[in-house]
Amino acid sequence: MAPAADRAGYWGAPTSTLEWCEENYAVSYYIAEFWNTVSNLIFILPPIYGAIQTYKDGLEKRYLAAYFCLTAVGLGSWCFHMTLKYEMQLLDELPMIYSCCVFVYCLYECFKHKNSVNYPLLFVLITFSVIVSIIYLNLKEPVFHQIVYGALVSIIVLRSVYIVLWVYPWLRGLGYTSLSVFLMGFFFWNVDNIFCDKLRGLRDKMPPVVGAVTQFHAWWHIFTGLGSYLHILLSLYTRTLFLKYRPKVKFVFGIWPILLVEPPKKQ
Repeated sequence: MAPAADRAGYWGAPTSTLEWCEENYAVSYYIAEFWNTVSNLIFILPPIYGAIQTYKDGLEKRYLAAYFCLTAVGLGSWCFHMTLKYEMQLLDELPMIYSCCVFVYCLYECFKHKNSVNYPLLFVLITFSVIVSIIYLNLKEPVFHQIVYGALVSIIVLRSVYIVLWVYPWLRGLGYTSLSVFLMGFFFWNVDNIFCDKLRGLRDKMPPVVGAVTQFHAWWHIFTGLGSYLHILLSLYTRTLFLKYRPKVKFVFGIWPILLVEPPKKQ
């Protein structure tokens, strides 16, 4: 762990349109932003487990897609922060849009017959994703991506609030926890952007391991990864309740929440 300062590294000069507050190649010659990279594990491993459990329970494939989309975001973000290359940046940012579209579909189809397919909604979301991708590839303006992503998240939040307020009020704990955790990540994202110079100066005076705690973009990954995972649990819980299954949230090692779904009781 070197002093907190940008260095040259394996992947060469950054070509991305964004760089974050973490010092480049300060920890590893092979990883541009070490903490921003490894923090993506929360996007990768838990959703893979969730997808396996969803498959074992015989649940709808849309939720497999939701879990795998979250994993794709984590893998893309890993590649982006490891290299700071523009192509890898796209692997991070575009899957964020696609995953939100999958979340929107799942959430707005919670109260339909089993294995039903809403082709008009699918067409709208796919068309929207294609148009956003084309515009972003030509515009190359991160603010455009952030606005679109924020709009999709707002749609998801509004639908989630409707469900926990008026449909299944006993899911408020899960719904509000998901939202609060995600908003905490957004708070850290802003702190990292606004106070970057001060944070870098602070890390200059700290031991490297202690300074790692101030890598707030990494905290953004951790909190939004957890918040997104909890959102899938909320959506899946809502869906299985409607289909008369018996879902239960359990905690692995008393820490990590998972959803176990038992089939409907036989009449």
